[in-house]
Amino acid sequence: MLLALLALPLLGLAGCGLNEQSPDLFVLTRTGQGQSLTLLVNDGGTIRCNGGASKSLPDPMLLVARDLANSLNSDAKAKLRIPAGAGTVFSYTVKLSDGTISFPDTAARSRNDLAQAEQFALQAAQGPCGLSG
Repeated sequence: MLLALLALPLLGLAGCGLNEQSPDLFVLTRTGQGQSLTLLVNDGGTIRCNGGASKSLPDPMLLVARDLANSLNSDAKAKLRIPAGAGTVFSYTVKLSDGTISFPDTAARSRNDLAQAEQFALQAAQGPCGLSG
């Protein structure tokens, strides 16, 4: 009995840090002219492009992704929806843990955080995803 009581704390420590998975930061989807794009960005530094295998996300891009998740969080809670208007080429949807936002590319003219989301999508597509953009 005494041996079992002494071993209990060790069992708790043995499971610490094993198979820990980092949370997803967001899923960004771009639709419109050309190829659709879906990016699943994980806080552990990986990205999945269009449902493919996980790829490494360079550290500077991971920092941008974390900043984006933080800056878009209040809009996600408020369920921001900006309808597409004249001149829209691409529409974006960003799913975060607190909700989903959607906006057309034209909204980036007046919202820096939305422009950063568009730029992230382009850089991720051309960089780690190896797509044309």
